[in-house]
Amino acid sequence: MHETLFSSTEGRLLGIGLTLSALVLLALGVGWLLFPDRVLIYAAMTGLNLTIGRAAGMSFGYANGLGHARVIPLNMLVESIQVLVVYPLFALSWRQLITLRRLQPYLSRLHGAAESRSDVVQKFGIIGLFVFVFAPFWMTGPVIGAIIGFMIGLRPLTNLAVVLSATYVAIGVWGLLLNELNAWAATFNRFALFGLVLAIMLIAAVINSLSQRRVRPTKNPRH
Repeated sequence: MHETLFSSTEGRLLGIGLTLSALVLLALGVGWLLFPDRVLIYAAMTGLNLTIGRAAGMSFGYANGLGHARVIPLNMLVESIQVLVVYPLFALSWRQLITLRRLQPYLSRLHGAAESRSDVVQKFGIIGLFVFVFAPFWMTGPVIGAIIGFMIGLRPLTNLAVVLSATYVAIGVWGLLLNELNAWAATFNRFALFGLVLAIMLIAAVINSLSQRRVRPTKNPRH
């Protein structure tokens, strides 16, 4: 079973993703012992990216005085790890090489989000996938993009190259934009931009949740 799992390209990518995850956790742990105040900012920026999104994590970093040289590479690393873990897990689960009962609801939601957008991406192929990952719209991004790439039949390494290159370009653009906005917003409060980003993303999440409820078919009442 393990030989079959890691003999596939997705299995090896998963191994890389898990190794990078362990190294990041180790670095944060060591840093916490040596420089707890500094590491707390990096840990918070990482957590915000994973739970809320790129804009929240990056704006928090800029609000705390970090420059491009720290904010951009860290967010590139975080999103690379996301892709290198979630995308292989989805592909291996889809091929029934592994069984992930606890993660199945999450993977099913990812599949639904990717399936609803795959037709548009497929029309334009690699260029469409690049634009999809780069575009700052709700439920776009590297993880969904990588799953769409898998669903439309791209080879794993091609899929990964397109998704990560689009991700890195997008992070660079976000960095330039957020840094300028933060410099302006800091005249009011250094966390003003971060608070605005959180508010916007909260509103977007509520709107998305309400729209999903509306499209769900209603069950016929029992008579």
